[in-house]
Amino acid sequence: MLFSSSQILFISTLLLGTTLSISSTSWFGAWIGLELNLLSFIPLISSKNNQYSSEAALKYFLIQALGSSIIIMSASLMLFTTEPTSTLMTIALLLKAGAAPFHFWFPSVMEGLQWPQAIVLMTVQKIAPLSLLSYLVSTSTQPIFLSAIILSALIGAVGGINQTLLRKIMAYSSINHMAWMLTAILISETSWLLYFVFYSFVASSIALLFNYQDSFHISHVFNHTSSSPKIKVITFMSLLSLGGLPPFTGFIPKWFIIQEMIASSFFFTLFIMLMSALLTLFYYLRISISALMVLSPKTKWSTKAFNHSISTSLMVYINFFGLLSPSLFTLII
Repeated sequence: MLFSSSQILFISTLLLGTTLSISSTSWFGAWIGLELNLLSFIPLISSKNNQYSSEAALKYFLIQALGSSIIIMSASLMLFTTEPTSTLMTIALLLKAGAAPFHFWFPSVMEGLQWPQAIVLMTVQKIAPLSLLSYLVSTSTQPIFLSAIILSALIGAVGGINQTLLRKIMAYSSINHMAWMLTAILISETSWLLYFVFYSFVASSIALLFNYQDSFHISHVFNHTSSSPKIKVITFMSLLSLGGLPPFTGFIPKWFIIQEMIASSFFFTLFIMLMSALLTLFYYLRISISALMVLSPKTKWSTKAFNHSISTSLMVYINFFGLLSPSLFTLII
């Protein structure tokens, strides 16, 4: 896919804003980076081919502007006091990251995006808020983190059960994975970076798979995968990998987090997260098994050729990496 010069400019400034937020030595510099990131992403959302893009861009702008205003207010109040402002800052960053209970904007914005923009929203746009959240971990903010973890796990699992739109399913999946990333932040910086990298690769591979098939609804997956057994298998395995089913790639970071939570005695939180992971596997399996088993009528106008051999090989490698080299991660542990 070729990018126009304006898209290249906005992508560059988006990445620059993220880098500025992470590397800044003050909250004011982090706020500037977040604002640059926001103003760069809005033009990338807008699309003439999607009638809902303007609505999604407006919702995203209003929510992110609210979060940014709370951050700059909290940064100003830090000159006088520390504890209440760190709590307020944590809430603002959870809002910008789309974690529960501040998740209400995330599925509706995802519904109005094309798959490439959805990949950016699920991955790149979470880097800066999560990095800043890792600086705020303390005894005063830990109850907020634990509440957000439990609510994100439950809402991300329950919210996706009755969904039939693939972008909303991926949105609730992202909210559920946010619980694991917030837990990893409480453990160590290395843990959340590891989880985030694995999640980004697996989620991006599935979104690209849906993008190649022009699939936005579960019924589209049935129609488009019927023309290629290869796509059936890749869709089936990729969704199981995203659900964290062993021994696929998506299980590797969850394996690390489970071990660290047991060592840190987070048993109640771990129980809720594991139960929610089973619920997310239900709606992944509803898509993947139906796409693998159900034979839909082949209509020429609804099928799309899938000849991206390099992309196919990359998706297979990403989702089978844990299956192909489990001994490597055993040695790391």
